[in-house]
Amino acid sequence: MALRPVQVNIKAVDAPAVGRSWAEALGWSAYSPGVTTYVGPAGALVWPHPVAVGIDVVPVPEPKTATKNRVHLDLATTSTAHRAELAARLTALGATDAHVGQGQLPWTVLADPEGNEFSVLEPLDTYRDTGPIAAVVVDCADPRAMARFWAEVLDWTLHEVSDDHASLRSAEGVGPFLEFLRTPDVKTVPDRVHLDLLPYAGDDKSAEVARLRTLGATDLDVGQGDVPWTCLADPEGHEFCVLALS
Repeated sequence: MALRPVQVNIKAVDAPAVGRSWAEALGWSAYSPGVTTYVGPAGALVWPHPVAVGIDVVPVPEPKTATKNRVHLDLATTSTAHRAELAARLTALGATDAHVGQGQLPWTVLADPEGNEFSVLEPLDTYRDTGPIAAVVVDCADPRAMARFWAEVLDWTLHEVSDDHASLRSAEGVGPFLEFLRTPDVKTVPDRVHLDLLPYAGDDKSAEVARLRTLGATDLDVGQGDVPWTCLADPEGHEFCVLALS
């Protein structure tokens, strides 16, 4: 038994506008199948996508606080010129420089129109076949422990682990990485960005949720009421949802 990440959930006051900005950033399309704005590979809407992890922008009334998100996206580039072009194009589309104490680094840290931080990476062989999203990056206190938990949740392959950084990827070697980065700050506000997971066909959602609780996940009440998905938190309090198969 295992789950698969199908989308990154981003909260926004103006979900359609933020969705369009992410579609431009990734070279994907924005779809509005309901209340949310889903961003996925261009063409007909395919959900869940067999390879890509999409973005689902969910409307909320509260704007982002000044607190840095503890989950963010890293965008892949293919060359130094591509990195410069992408950063410049995103800035022209409304992205702004983000200062998160990063110092002098080879990548560019930006924020989307509502302040959600993301990075435009320098070209790296590690991410040459991930698609436009290189990695979903989670700030945490203990990357080793987080990698152990999430490897059990997803049944993904561990690629790197140290006291400061750990990374996982699908056993098929497709799509983005899930990475854990050791940071000194602690979680103080609800995550504005989180992962949504889905059982595989034939698996039982309730059994999967029960399995996650035995691994250390805890139930989470964010005022969701009676909904078909289950809200949980990982051992360091990062929220995530287990969706229901339609």
